[in-house]
Amino acid sequence: MDAFRVSLSSAVSSSSHGSGHDDGDALGDVFIWGEGTGEGILGGGNSRVGSSSGAKMDCLLPKPLEFAGRLDVQNISCGGRHATLVTKQGEVYSWGEESGGRLGHGVDCDVPQPKLIDALAHMNIELVACGEYHTCAVTLSGDLYTWGNGTFNFGLSGHGNEVSHWMPKRLNGPLEGIHVSSISCGPWHTAVVTSAGQLFTFGDGSFGVLGHGDRQSISVPREVESLKGLRTVRAACGVWHTAAVVEVMVGNSSSSNCSSGKIFTWGDGDKGRLGHGDKETRLVPTCVASLVEPNFCQVACGHCFTVALTTSGHVYTMGSSVYGQLGNPQADGMVPARVEGKLHKNFVEEISCGAYHVAVLTSRTEVYTWGKGANGRLGHGDADDRNSPTLVEALKDKQVRSVVCGINFTAAICIHKWVSGVDQSMCSGCRLPFNLRRKRHNCYNCALVFCHSCSSKKSLKASLAPNPNKPYRVCDSCYGKLNKGPETDRYSSAKRGVILQGFNDSINDDLETRSNVQLSRLSSMESFKNMDSRYSKKNKKFEFNSSRVSPIPNGSSHWSGLNISKSFGSSKKFFSASVPGSRIASRATSPVSRRTSPPRSTTPTPTLGGLTSPRVVVDGAKPIKDSVSQEVIHLRSQVQILMFSLFNRYF
Repeated sequence: MDAFRVSLSSAVSSSSHGSGHDDGDALGDVFIWGEGTGEGILGGGNSRVGSSSGAKMDCLLPKPLEFAGRLDVQNISCGGRHATLVTKQGEVYSWGEESGGRLGHGVDCDVPQPKLIDALAHMNIELVACGEYHTCAVTLSGDLYTWGNGTFNFGLSGHGNEVSHWMPKRLNGPLEGIHVSSISCGPWHTAVVTSAGQLFTFGDGSFGVLGHGDRQSISVPREVESLKGLRTVRAACGVWHTAAVVEVMVGNSSSSNCSSGKIFTWGDGDKGRLGHGDKETRLVPTCVASLVEPNFCQVACGHCFTVALTTSGHVYTMGSSVYGQLGNPQADGMVPARVEGKLHKNFVEEISCGAYHVAVLTSRTEVYTWGKGANGRLGHGDADDRNSPTLVEALKDKQVRSVVCGINFTAAICIHKWVSGVDQSMCSGCRLPFNLRRKRHNCYNCALVFCHSCSSKKSLKASLAPNPNKPYRVCDSCYGKLNKGPETDRYSSAKRGVILQGFNDSINDDLETRSNVQLSRLSSMESFKNMDSRYSKKNKKFEFNSSRVSPIPNGSSHWSGLNISKSFGSSKKFFSASVPGSRIASRATSPVSRRTSPPRSTTPTPTLGGLTSPRVVVDGAKPIKDSVSQEVIHLRSQVQILMFSLFNRYF
């Protein structure tokens, strides 16, 4: 759920548009396991998680990600029911269960295999990050794009409104002209770190998770004031808490001063997840006093625990130990404890957290996992919990470059060597031996070696082609896959509907206020039911007690044992997003909500006012009544008139 530049998995090579693959070039392959990765949508199947299809939804061991060709994957991020990846060419692919536009394809349709996000083509994307209901991407030049569901949340996409963005949209405002270096998405909020070391947050402010000294929600990025003057290196978002690695000057004299990464945490303190030895809420970033000695470089947040990594390769955990996710059977979770066991003599290079499980990558390119084992998310071939680091044997012989956790599933990028024609004695297709007449040819889609007869065709869509505008040789099998119709065609008739995008993004804001009331009436009841069923189960996912009320500390940035104080400026005005209508969703709520919440219901009834959107969802599986059809035709004519008038105004 986090994205950062210094990871091996996220660095886009300067030769990404080079002249081709040499025999020694390494490709990034993806392996995936856990919830929904078997016959579920994430695994290339047709069944949604929780459906009663009888399909074998989960995969208990790492399996190769299914795709028509082979993508040279550099970076990957996993959310709850969807995932995104970035290729060496800077292209973004997404797949999984669609909800509110989080896949970025502009259609309300599940995608079982990685599909190119056309709106980000030629943007040279470097980083991606998935929340549960929204997605973010950062370009090589540091621009931030977001998309996904904003209808039910306080500014989840950061654009200052609550509409769902079905296509990636550049985030401007306070981040205009600022270079973004890393980003982290939680279910309800987002943290952005800039190259200058600034930290910006936006989204739902329950429990003070945004770090602005209050519980207010904001719909546009805002800098965390209490960390001004310090350099933030990384940030990580949990459900209702946030953590960051912040560089602090250490040393007694100016001649010996040097910076060292310290862990700051804030938000909900239940289960000791903040590492301060208590369960109190912190509304501003507070340094973890018991971790002032080590130098930290990475941090990750689960639902109710926190994991931190030092520059010496040591892992520390704090928070709930209910499924063994602390990795230390002796730890009580109230104060940070070091994870040892099989990691004692290993140097850990990368950490990642799911809801209740942890995955780490060592310098030996080995993957260790622990915590909750349900759905096979640990990759050990079973669903058992582990309370100490356990080697993922299925990846033991692979050169793993990165490991990433979704909420209930896990993915790894492994290096795949381009097949050398010299080392292969027979054709991968017909299995006949190569000789002076039967020459060797590489397929520019699957990277295997074939004879001329088995690879006589060329395609413009080859995933490993150095020049995407030129056809390259592919094997017969890949040619058939690459030249099939659009992969969503076979699903479109069975899915819920298609998003009618009649508005250009450049004039969308101007049209929104005029057409919201009319267009909202056209939303089909089937779409309402789908949204009900998705959001009514949200509390079950988070599995934490939201019935307590936490005290409000003072508004200064806390350094505890460091004996340093930094004024927060309590007189500053805080921006609170004004949200029209109801939030509708039955979600994990804060006990200090901004407004009185309606009684919980297992099947909440949404109101039209809260689902207002400038885009119309028309159910394609059911006949539309004549009266509605007439209204659609009437509104289409009105939209055309509006667009014509706006065209004349702007052009």
